[in-house]
Amino acid sequence: MAKLYFRYGAMNCGKSTSLIQVDYNYRERNMNTVIIKPATDTKGSDRVLSRLDIERRVDVLAAAGDDLYKIVATWQKERGPVHCALVDEAQFLTASQVDQLFEVAVLLNIPVICYGLRTDFLLNGFEGSARLLLMAHSIEELKTICKCGQKAIANGRKIDGRFVFEGAQVAIEGEASVEYESLCAQCYFKYKKEYDDLRL
Repeated sequence: MAKLYFRYGAMNCGKSTSLIQVDYNYRERNMNTVIIKPATDTKGSDRVLSRLDIERRVDVLAAAGDDLYKIVATWQKERGPVHCALVDEAQFLTASQVDQLFEVAVLLNIPVICYGLRTDFLLNGFEGSARLLLMAHSIEELKTICKCGQKAIANGRKIDGRFVFEGAQVAIEGEASVEYESLCAQCYFKYKKEYDDLRL
């Protein structure tokens, strides 16, 4: 039986690079993939972008109401066997879409590999990630480091170069002066204290 995989990590841990590499490995062996990206992620438009300056056009830009099981099943019926479904920015999926991907793995026997963040810049879970942590057959952390050298687990949000700790859950990097930095827990709380102190 095929499995649903969730590979998560902080920003800049190589999630998109890994997805592109896995896609390449399948295609090099004349096997077909379907790359899915939630439309919520407007960075790169219809492309998966890696920080290593490699990219791949996605096959499906999924809106929140799209049924991913039906999309993959139709794709396979019309274009031939799908050997793997790859999902970038999986934290932006709905819980229902994660369940649909679980069905793709179990009922269509197609491996599904999802890449995404586990938590947002306030250390809160995303809907898609929370459901993946419950439903995935296999969960793997992709690691990166904080600028202090410790393992990064958090995603610090910067606006105009300064860390912020309030705002909407979704703010896409590169838009409205937003950028992210991978942080260890100690650095995260150091910057949060500095932010809170400035607001007093």
